[in-house]
Amino acid sequence: MTSAAELAQYAGANTPYVIRVAGRITVDDMITVVANKSIIGVGSTAEIVGGGLQLGTTTRPGDNVIIRNITFRDASDDSVSVHNGSRRVWIDHNDFYPGFDGSVDVKRQSTNVTVSWNRFHATDKSMLLGHSDSFPDDIGYLKVTYHHNYFDGSNQRHPRVRFGEPVHVYNNYYRGIGLYGVASTENAGVLVEANYFEDVAFPCHSVSGYADSAPGRLAERGNVFVRSGTCESGGNVQDPRAYYSYTPDSAASVPSLVTSGAGVGRIPGA
Repeated sequence: MTSAAELAQYAGANTPYVIRVAGRITVDDMITVVANKSIIGVGSTAEIVGGGLQLGTTTRPGDNVIIRNITFRDASDDSVSVHNGSRRVWIDHNDFYPGFDGSVDVKRQSTNVTVSWNRFHATDKSMLLGHSDSFPDDIGYLKVTYHHNYFDGSNQRHPRVRFGEPVHVYNNYYRGIGLYGVASTENAGVLVEANYFEDVAFPCHSVSGYADSAPGRLAERGNVFVRSGTCESGGNVQDPRAYYSYTPDSAASVPSLVTSGAGVGRIPGA
């Protein structure tokens, strides 16, 4: 694909497609992505600029979607919004630059999402999980894993969680974070594991709540904190191993692993 019109046509079709994005595509708003789509950047120059991708509509969820190897810049809303009950989504090896709102938001009963090996360049509202405090319909959904992401001078929401459980945040590199790292609110259950926090004054908010949101639960283990504050934790959290097997890398190895492997053009074997 080399145009916004082509991308919108195939991303919104009721047919499975592997959509290869080549070069820069400038869009005006959110392009709707429905089920069974892989949207893959070609080489290291694929960009979506000026808008973003919204997974799912009220009648057609964005199930079984992969978004990989694409740079997102200057979105007029979100860069990627996983929406409307979308399931089995993988967002991997992308680069996110600042836009108007969130970089990767997951909300409105979406679940079984993995966000991995992405780089966030000075983004503000990096990753929201859960629509709002007044949307408890998200309870029982929002099972999301965030691993090996590079938060490079970004500000907040890495992620900011409402209601979801288990939310697994592991092997991420937080470097020079402005406001805070992870926030668990509205009785969410978040495991923060084997991450590397460097120059992060507030790595985690949880049992005290955050902003206007009620407290959440957060367990932390095996993290490294360099010139950083304390990760606020408390409460019991579901073990992600009830859903999948994994072996985390040591937190001490995270900076070298993530800086060398996260982002566009760094897919092993590609």
